[in-house]
Amino acid sequence: MAGECEHRALCVHSTREIAHRRRTGHQPVLKSSATFIRLERQLDCLPILLGGVSPGELDHRPLPDKWSARENLAHLARYQEIFAGRLGRILTEDCPQLPRYAAEQDDDWPRWAEMNVDEVLARMRDLRSELINRAEELSEADLSRMAVHPRFGAMTLMQWLEFFLLHEAHHLLVVMQRVRE
Repeated sequence: MAGECEHRALCVHSTREIAHRRRTGHQPVLKSSATFIRLERQLDCLPILLGGVSPGELDHRPLPDKWSARENLAHLARYQEIFAGRLGRILTEDCPQLPRYAAEQDDDWPRWAEMNVDEVLARMRDLRSELINRAEELSEADLSRMAVHPRFGAMTLMQWLEFFLLHEAHHLLVVMQRVRE
């Protein structure tokens, strides 16, 4: 439990630091970062990945227990919704414990998994636009706020954004693999 206490100490320190930064009026800073640029542009690869791919190819599963390209895209869209909720918790709660997201345990996942690719992509664009708008307003103090991941421990909001983007990049690679199999 020593690790948990260390996480709590980090969170308390972060909370004090945030209060100080809010009093001093720090302005949004994320927009000039590589993280923000990736948040804005990472999905720009989709026309290249999906160019010339038929709906049948998007629904191909290499094995019964592996997601198709369309299902991976649905997961990415749904995870943007999940992450928006996590972002809200990180900004309003002191060092929340955020559980791992598992689609199999998500009551909304079956609805997302059944969407056609056009609907998935439209929702993905809308959700990304909302996420970018929220991210544009984040201050340095906001980016320093902490939340605890069950595997990676206490992370700042900036680290959560990086985690989100790396998770997304992994699934984009899987999409590419699926449509090329």
